[in-house]
Amino acid sequence: GDAPPIFTYASQRDRPDLDATSQLSPYLRFGMISARLAALGATEATRRAPSDGARKSAQTWLNELIWRDFYLAILAHFPEVQGKSFRQGYDKIAWLNHDDDFTAWQKGRTGYPFVDAAMRQLAATGWMHNRARMVVASFLVKHLLIDWRWGERWFMQNLVDGDPAANNGGWQWSAGTGTDAAPYFRIFNPITQGQKFDPDGPYIRQWVPELTHVAPADIHEPWKMGKAKQEQAQCRIGADYPAPIVDHKMARQRALDAYKTALG
Repeated sequence: GDAPPIFTYASQRDRPDLDATSQLSPYLRFGMISARLAALGATEATRRAPSDGARKSAQTWLNELIWRDFYLAILAHFPEVQGKSFRQGYDKIAWLNHDDDFTAWQKGRTGYPFVDAAMRQLAATGWMHNRARMVVASFLVKHLLIDWRWGERWFMQNLVDGDPAANNGGWQWSAGTGTDAAPYFRIFNPITQGQKFDPDGPYIRQWVPELTHVAPADIHEPWKMGKAKQEQAQCRIGADYPAPIVDHKMARQRALDAYKTALG
């Protein structure tokens, strides 16, 4: 038979175009399965793994489960993270907080296909792939300079697995404001993230039907298609599907400047 998915998890977990994660989060969130039972299952899997790679993969899954407990502990010991940055200097950031940008993000109409697919998956199903969560959070906070708390609230309103501790931890990690967070200058490129983790675009096409007929070579940067190609793909940029609401390079620099200014 096929290898248990936990043994291939490490190599496939970042691919939203594959069914490669356990999707246990809602069940953990509402106590329908205990985290201890899940941890025990993963530990047993590491013991009976047929290879070193399989063992490491099961360990990776367990490590991801541990992040959940880590953020529960952070919230218990530092309740002020609900509403404030764990690293308080980051509360000096001058957010732009443009309503129209926020709405475009919520609706999955940013013009960046990977971001839009993820946001529409969330709206339609109440769930989003973890890699996609990191990308859309980074995009909101860094590219649009919108306060991470706006995104945190939107996720809590829409996620079936929305957990106050894990959600806060994930958003503060993405914003660079949390404990053990990603450094602020780590800004995901929404184009290359899609190219890397949804290379041929099936995930994008599933959630952004306007791009159904766009070729894999163009799916991550559809605005680069010429007029003829747009007509052929039945996808006119600016009409059928939005042009990018922000330029990646400009937004990246703007974010770096805003963070540097705040951190002085």
